[in-house]
Amino acid sequence: MNGPPKRDAGERLAGWLYTAMLFLLLPYVAFHLLWRARRQPEYLCHWGERFGRYHRELPPRPVIWLHAVSVGETRAAAPLVKALRARYPEHQILLTHMTPTGRETGEQLFGENVLRCYLPYDYPFAVRRFLDHFKPDLGVLLETEIWPNLIHGCRVANVPLYLVNARLSEKSARRYARFGKLTAASLRMMSAIAAQTGDDAMRLEALGASNVSVMGNLKFDIVPSPEFLELGSRLRRNFGVERPIFLAASTREGEEEKILAAVLAVGVPGLLTVIVPRHPQRFDAVAQLMEKMGINYQRRSLDRPVGMDTAVLLGDSMGEMFAYYAACDVALIGGSLLPYGGQNLIEACAVGKPVILGPHTYNFSEAAEQAVAAGAAVRVENEEALVRELQGLLYNPERCNGMGQAGLEFSLRHQGATEKVMDLLERAGLPSHPSPDKGGAGGVTSATD
Repeated sequence: MNGPPKRDAGERLAGWLYTAMLFLLLPYVAFHLLWRARRQPEYLCHWGERFGRYHRELPPRPVIWLHAVSVGETRAAAPLVKALRARYPEHQILLTHMTPTGRETGEQLFGENVLRCYLPYDYPFAVRRFLDHFKPDLGVLLETEIWPNLIHGCRVANVPLYLVNARLSEKSARRYARFGKLTAASLRMMSAIAAQTGDDAMRLEALGASNVSVMGNLKFDIVPSPEFLELGSRLRRNFGVERPIFLAASTREGEEEKILAAVLAVGVPGLLTVIVPRHPQRFDAVAQLMEKMGINYQRRSLDRPVGMDTAVLLGDSMGEMFAYYAACDVALIGGSLLPYGGQNLIEACAVGKPVILGPHTYNFSEAAEQAVAAGAAVRVENEEALVRELQGLLYNPERCNGMGQAGLEFSLRHQGATEKVMDLLERAGLPSHPSPDKGGAGGVTSATD
């Protein structure tokens, strides 16, 4: 396989030190899994896979492997998986994850149409076992996954490896720069890198990456299915057709208290607030917070009409975010009120809902700036500004509708990344079997948050 040069002496030393550190941390790895299992018992399952032990017999088909760490990356992979299955029907798609929620999302999206497992931790022996077992024709890492031993192992095994939908915030770039030699060597071993934005490409190149191109964001190619739009209509009927609905989507720890304080001050008659925490292990904690604050709430999991005396619906369900967006009037994107970097705002735009963003959106910086510039989103700096924006939107349906239409146009204008990535992967030498719509890259349904 042609490609970048092997690691020099300094890079080999950095790789050795990195691997030695991993082995020193091995006891912590087991402790970490046990600690996470306190809130998510699923972390106790499939431990062998995390060290490269796989017992499932593979079908006699060549493998295309995609790695999607958790929920967001798995969702982003959906249009690419659809296009790969259409263009390479003779191949088996393997989807790897690092979190149970990512694995569950993959099952919801694809069922038995793809293989699923955990990617092993970045120990050389585990990487070798993984590659020897699955023998992928090529590998695709999504977003920001730079694992030196995995990347080097693919180089040794002659597996072309791509980093696609790549994003790299300034904060992450500074962290990787602390291990400059190892990061640069790993990035140069990639067959190619498809960055989301020009800023992402610039930061990757500054770290030593080569063969970087800008291809946009795969998440723009995700569109809601009719089934989830219908579920959204049913939810709206359950919530109350005449009630104004405010959705706080994918909230993170510490944000719910701020959001609840804001909605209590809004003063919009009949307002129902729907709060959907980003991580399911926090559902009970948010419920306890509302009980402590004396707020009357219901759980979505009960699946019953929401009473007029209910102020908040706790969205304690998985895989329904498109439906929540379809059912609301205004959506706040979680992870942006506090410095978590923000969650995906594209899905709200794709169903034509006005978006409110907090000050912290570095995970989606370009998309957030473009949405604000397009009139599809507004930014608030604090709780007081959130109160003002909610009042300004919920008391002004024409403004809501205008922002929603701007969001639809914004999301449609930025589609097309999937086909660009497919063209990039095709240059790896896989035989192409185009479907009539060239892999369906113009849109794919998603059922996940």
